[in-house]
Amino acid sequence: MVQKEIRRPRGRPRAYDPERALQRATESFWRAGFAATSLDDLSAATGMNRPSIYGAFGDKRDLYLKTIDRYIAAARAEMAAVLSSGLPLRAALERVYDHALALYFADRDAPLGCFLIGTAATEAARDLEVRARLGAGLRAFTRAFEARFRAARDSGEIAPSADPALLAEMAGAVLHSIALRARAGDARSTLKRFARDAVKLLDASAGPSGRRPVGP
Repeated sequence: MVQKEIRRPRGRPRAYDPERALQRATESFWRAGFAATSLDDLSAATGMNRPSIYGAFGDKRDLYLKTIDRYIAAARAEMAAVLSSGLPLRAALERVYDHALALYFADRDAPLGCFLIGTAATEAARDLEVRARLGAGLRAFTRAFEARFRAARDSGEIAPSADPALLAEMAGAVLHSIALRARAGDARSTLKRFARDAVKLLDASAGPSGRRPVGP
């Protein structure tokens, strides 16, 4: 009786965790940027060989785009959770910036700043899809701020004349600034103090409500 040859499947291994692989790939791109991250780097980070990476995610650019989408979705969800947590406006804004700084300084030896801004801003100059994702991500963060300012105005937490859209743009600019300055080497304590001062200015710009907030 002739035994049939047992062929081992190629490509993606059975013990495949796409979320873990995307997280490891994100960390690689975050440290070195898209251009300087090789497929060998990604293979070492994810524990997947090249055929497995291609089979699961496509080429390096496809994988990078997926890491951007994942990062934006996670950051947007976290912002929405903090801003809708029931905290007073000022405390909610401070917590958003504190969470951002914790992320930007997760690596104490080499603070990386924001993954989206730090890596996509360079690639956006020549890649329209990266540019579109960068713009969409930044606008999503601004909309999250705007929704909170609008809720604050509707509840009487800030002045009826306050402009939620303008305040959101300002709040977003603070977020972008600390992201870049973290990567540029500013100390975390310096950026936390800057964020606190910015929140005070935003609070002053929103103006007194002139009426009691709705609720307890």
